[in-house]
Amino acid sequence: MQKFPGKTSRISKKDYTQSRLNRDVPRSRNNRKFAAKSSQISANPKRRLFIVWGVLIAACLGLGINLYRLQIVDGAKLTKKARNQQMFSMRPFIPRRQIVDRNKRVVAIDLPIYTLYVHPKMFDKDKSTSDIARKLATILNQDASELEAKFNKQKSGIFISSKLQEEVADQISALQLNGIDLRKKFSRYYPSDSLFADIVGFVNSDRRGKAGIEYSQEKLLERSMKTVRLSRAGNGALMPDHAPDGFLNFDKLQMQLTIDSRLQRTSRLALQEQIEKFKAKRGAVIVMDAWDGSILALVCSPTYNPNQKFTKDDYALFRNWAVADLYEPGSTFKPLNVAIALETGSIQPSDVFNDTGMIKVADREIRNAEKNANGRISVAQILQTSSNIGMVKIIQRMQPSIYYGWLERLGLRQKSETDLPFETTSRLKPQEEFTNTPIEPAAASFGQGFSLTPLQLIQMQGALANGGRLVTPHVVKGLIDDKDQIHEEKDLPASRQIFSPTTTQTVLQMMESVVNKGSGKAAQIPGYRIAGKTGTAEKASATGGYDPDSRITSFVSILPVETPRYVVLTLVDEPQGENTFGSTVAAPIAKKVMESLISIEKIPPSGSR
Repeated sequence: MQKFPGKTSRISKKDYTQSRLNRDVPRSRNNRKFAAKSSQISANPKRRLFIVWGVLIAACLGLGINLYRLQIVDGAKLTKKARNQQMFSMRPFIPRRQIVDRNKRVVAIDLPIYTLYVHPKMFDKDKSTSDIARKLATILNQDASELEAKFNKQKSGIFISSKLQEEVADQISALQLNGIDLRKKFSRYYPSDSLFADIVGFVNSDRRGKAGIEYSQEKLLERSMKTVRLSRAGNGALMPDHAPDGFLNFDKLQMQLTIDSRLQRTSRLALQEQIEKFKAKRGAVIVMDAWDGSILALVCSPTYNPNQKFTKDDYALFRNWAVADLYEPGSTFKPLNVAIALETGSIQPSDVFNDTGMIKVADREIRNAEKNANGRISVAQILQTSSNIGMVKIIQRMQPSIYYGWLERLGLRQKSETDLPFETTSRLKPQEEFTNTPIEPAAASFGQGFSLTPLQLIQMQGALANGGRLVTPHVVKGLIDDKDQIHEEKDLPASRQIFSPTTTQTVLQMMESVVNKGSGKAAQIPGYRIAGKTGTAEKASATGGYDPDSRITSFVSILPVETPRYVVLTLVDEPQGENTFGSTVAAPIAKKVMESLISIEKIPPSGSR
């Protein structure tokens, strides 16, 4: 009997048993159903095993088929896709080679420059916009209020300045400000500004040479660097352990020029002084070592600064006119004609000619530049007085076809094959026209009727200074290392023997008399034997003939006469004024250049040899 608190009752044993039976009825029914199912399964155990094995075999078969598809059918494609995701191609930036002069002074170099962007939304909250603007303005030399206005107008990606030097970028970085974005790249820099522009040229924004040796020697100046494949991690970070060994290493070779920056600067100053004095259109100076054709100085005026932004007026200056423009050399070609006549045996050094002041050739009258008659004069005196009449009579002693052949042998109708770009081929009338028209050889005798570049004239004059060899004028010595060892030298055409040493020495002595007694006195330097020849040539008119009011003055000199080696050519185009001749305009430039050359090369006085 069960008792309940607070209430007295009695339950019989029979009632209790019946209550338990009633509660157990559903449970018994469920047990009977489960037992029935179990008995059915257990009645066929093989079926159960087959089902399990079937599922496993089907799964393995499906997995095998999928593996076959991944590994065999799509393997190559998936491997390529994976590698493309893991690898990337990169061509590392390698600085362009430095250019140095013959004394290893830097002429052109790659320097890092920076572009500044500002992101105001990233500024520290404890720093005011005005304070940041003030700090940047002080370094950049800009207006602080303008910078602050930019910061308030835009929240990110504000361009502030470009081409910032490394020291300026360092000052900005030292501020340690958030929101300052300095982007680094390299830019070509020319420490001497315009001094070497006519030779070196410049590179454009894509770092491609567009003038000078930056253009003509592009392959030597660009270091070879192949594209490499590098791996990267899942977050895109470079994995250096898979990088090829030494792929960021590059040689330290420099391109060395034959130019001497000291002589280059002297030539520039001397030329500019005369151009300003005579209000000339343009001018040029070239100094060459005739022994091997090395150009020691080459300047043109006007010129440009490759470090500055170009204007439309600068475009015409990119072509070095001493290499690219043709002109008629006038009287500076007379010594070469004398050498031709001596070499062919048409004249002897002791021959005398009668200069009557005028000579008629076919239907043309030829006169001396000063309209004077010099009477009976020697070959040396013909050069001293720059007698046109005497030169015509010398050339008339040769057959026109022979003379034409010698002009071609000297290099007319050809190029000098220099390493400077944009060279123009010299011009000479066709042989048939030249030989059948008497005025053509007569005009060529005093340097008219044909045209060449100043660089080609100094090449020809070099043959008088080196014993008769025609050498190739060039400005590139080669690639050198830090121990001055040459690793790659430019292949130049072999020199050609044009005149005999006896002929050239005879002509030099005649040219020396021009400096001592004739029109070249302005180039005299006490203690030194100098050979020279002045030139004052009328320029061809656009309408035909020659313009008497337009002339180009020039002077060519060779020194020292006893051991000739150096050739100096100076030209001034269209000087203004009355007293504008080769002797008054060009010769004084040559004297200053030669004085500098004597000092630089330590050439002893002629009497001390």
